[in-house]
Amino acid sequence: MKALVQRVYGPPEALAWEDVPDPAPGDGEVLVRVHATSVNPYDWHFMRGEPRVARLMTGGFGLRRPPAGALGCDLAGRVVTAGKRFSPGDDVYALLPRGAHAEYVCVSEDLLAPMPANLSHEQAATMPMAAVTALLSLRGVEPGRRVLVNGASGGVGTFAVQLAKALGAQVDAVCSAANAELVRSLGAESVVDYRSEDFTRGGRRYDFVLDVAGGRSVFACRRVLERDGTFVAVGGPAGRWLQPAGHVFAALAAGPLARRRVVLADAVACRDKKAALEELTALVERGAVTPVIDRTYPFDDLPAAFAYQEAGHAKGKVSITLGVPG
Repeated sequence: MKALVQRVYGPPEALAWEDVPDPAPGDGEVLVRVHATSVNPYDWHFMRGEPRVARLMTGGFGLRRPPAGALGCDLAGRVVTAGKRFSPGDDVYALLPRGAHAEYVCVSEDLLAPMPANLSHEQAATMPMAAVTALLSLRGVEPGRRVLVNGASGGVGTFAVQLAKALGAQVDAVCSAANAELVRSLGAESVVDYRSEDFTRGGRRYDFVLDVAGGRSVFACRRVLERDGTFVAVGGPAGRWLQPAGHVFAALAAGPLARRRVVLADAVACRDKKAALEELTALVERGAVTPVIDRTYPFDDLPAAFAYQEAGHAKGKVSITLGVPG
């Protein structure tokens, strides 16, 4: 089969197309033909090996070189081999540690969820990492709560605005003026242009602040949090050595000092990814959530998709299609 393989850290051009053996499923696994995948900041951080501090951590990237293999954590496809829970022909999607940027993948049935019936593979493939992150970010949100999403026009942000609205919250958003109309269409009641206004000095207070962009410290954000409010650290500005890990860890460390609840939304560490995807499937099928796709690239142009995603200007998600007939 064909896969885009990483053997060294570097830019998208350092990834190599290779013909590799077709995978064989083990116990509890099924073979899935990948119809579509996606690109996330998680993937290009792994591609670059940045922030470099992550190479020193247990379970990190690898000090000198990455583990060889394909990147990619988002997968939507069709089951090829029978398992205990899935049959050949079932349309499924999953959040993987890595390896989705290939034509076939062996996936544990404990990670697979039935794909939303009203989505294409290209749409479903944009959901696992970004939508699960957004879902985890909003745990505890109740009807009538006020939620602010900083970085509302990106992958996680577009899902977070819709999910918060579906939960009955009042949603405000921070993004560029160019993306304000999009974010309002997703359910935001008010939009702050981060280029002309500092949302931490706007005077409004919120029960939840979801910080996807990482442009302000937790100490600045506490100015807009209610006394019993929650600051959710999702990401932060990219950097070569420390960021965005530094921003997230600083937020967690500052939580007790800020006298507000500070939590980390980490889809990779989610213990029941399948249950999270099943919850999202129900929301999608009832029309509460719809993926926002900026661009779709063919599989052969996957390095170009990495470059576009890494530039940080995508509205919603970037989808990759493998051109498999439906």
